[in-house]
Amino acid sequence: MIRTRRHPAATQGTSRLEAFTDGVFAIAATLLVLDLTTYAFGPIRSDADMWSALGGMGELFLNFALSFLLLCLLWMTNVQQFEHIARVDSTIIWLNNVRLLFIVLVPFATSLTTEYSSWLAGRLLMPVAFFFAILTSYLQWMWAVRNRSTMLPDLSDADAKAYGRGALSALVICALVVLLAPFIGSLAFLLFFLDRLGTRLFRGKGD
Repeated sequence: MIRTRRHPAATQGTSRLEAFTDGVFAIAATLLVLDLTTYAFGPIRSDADMWSALGGMGELFLNFALSFLLLCLLWMTNVQQFEHIARVDSTIIWLNNVRLLFIVLVPFATSLTTEYSSWLAGRLLMPVAFFFAILTSYLQWMWAVRNRSTMLPDLSDADAKAYGRGALSALVICALVVLLAPFIGSLAFLLFFLDRLGTRLFRGKGD
């Protein structure tokens, strides 16, 4: 149990928060595979039947791969953030908890997208879950920037703000994914291939 300190400026180390976060990401990524393992092939009487059945899992494999890769990107962002965040307070902890709430929702959202992609809610839940996960990650970083002297002691104010601008790229892209998903489904997630370019453009803005 995390002990609450009375001093309003009190902060704590990041090791327990990082360990908990890593564990949740690992569990969420692992749970994604359950849709693959529970898929019913039906009767298989030949190699042709087997290949046909595997081909019928195309959308399932696509959504699994997209969700897994996006979880990896979010985890990598978390790792990069905590390379710089030296201390955390209750606000950072709760923002992180809110982010993890949406992370653990990803396996369910991915399953819903695959099974009910013909319905608007089925197409939207997965991108919405990622949007709010990315949003809370961004808010977490901006809170650290606001308390830079304590939480980001190895970064200058300019560098900390530049990293924040770079993080806007993923947020903008995910907002576009939410808007496009009702029309093109999971293919909208391919926009994330533009994230590296977007990060450079946003980070360079104002420098």
